[in-house]
Amino acid sequence: MANIKSAKKRILVSRKRADRNKSVRSRVKTAVKKVDAAIEAGDKTAATEALRAAVSELDKATKKGIYHKNTTARKVSRLTKAVNALS
Repeated sequence: MANIKSAKKRILVSRKRADRNKSVRSRVKTAVKKVDAAIEAGDKTAATEALRAAVSELDKATKKGIYHKNTTARKVSRLTKAVNALS
């Protein structure tokens, strides 16, 4: 354990940020899984709605600095391509 006051604070702050980042990543993963499940079921309307929610979650995570913008763009592109492939 750290002895210096600033080091103790850094530990607390980094732990808090890690927890926050973990919850945001979890929300993104859940949204993406919903899109994948709708694609597997072949339900275009549900997939479209789930895609909209997933893109929103990904954009929020990117804005908070949790994902790099290119990572988000790649994920959104792949999901959109998969949903559009449904007929």
